[in-house]
Amino acid sequence: MSKSTDKVAVVLLSGGLDSATVLAMAVSQGFRCYALSLDYGQRHRSELIAAEQVARAHSAELKTIELDLRAFGGSALTDDIDVPEEEGEGIPVTYVPARNTIMLSLALAWAEVLGADDIFIGVNAVDYSGYPDCRPEFINAYEEMANLATKAGVVGNRLIIHTPLIDLSKADIIRQGIAHGVDYGLTVSCYQADEAGRACGVCDSCRIRAAGFEAAGEKDPTRYKPD
Repeated sequence: MSKSTDKVAVVLLSGGLDSATVLAMAVSQGFRCYALSLDYGQRHRSELIAAEQVARAHSAELKTIELDLRAFGGSALTDDIDVPEEEGEGIPVTYVPARNTIMLSLALAWAEVLGADDIFIGVNAVDYSGYPDCRPEFINAYEEMANLATKAGVVGNRLIIHTPLIDLSKADIIRQGIAHGVDYGLTVSCYQADEAGRACGVCDSCRIRAAGFEAAGEKDPTRYKPD
């Protein structure tokens, strides 16, 4: 299928399974994609390398912004808090305060500069670990705010925030990714992956990923730590 280069989109790309799938889906829809990653001092820094590899695989330009959220802490990913190895109740300690709000704001700024009317983000409200900033209500409210707050929105170039995974199970996300040619061996999902990108196999994100591949009937290419 020939792809138009008239449509431009900013895609938030963490280097994980979901964002890699969204990038592939946006490319397949004919968008010229600009991928945006955030180096926020996260514990699983190997995901930044994964983002570079995923962006390269899908011919997307990647911009990585440094904004160290360890200055605030408050999360097991940015503070001296253990990553839980058992599922708890409520919002988990791996929730990073305002992370999606910050990332969408950076994507919004870049989209205005690029003349892009479309932003893609891989939030999911099914297998989403209880994060409040992955809910449809949050995305809808942010999109409305974005169109009030920007020059592009004021002059009538309405911004759309695409969330193609929001109602999908992890298994369905994986099936979509495979159909769109995603190499999941490039991605890192683990909250405490080592420098080589090898996963712990016990954190919440590892468990959700493994269960998704099992439900999809596909082999998970995740590399695990020797222990």
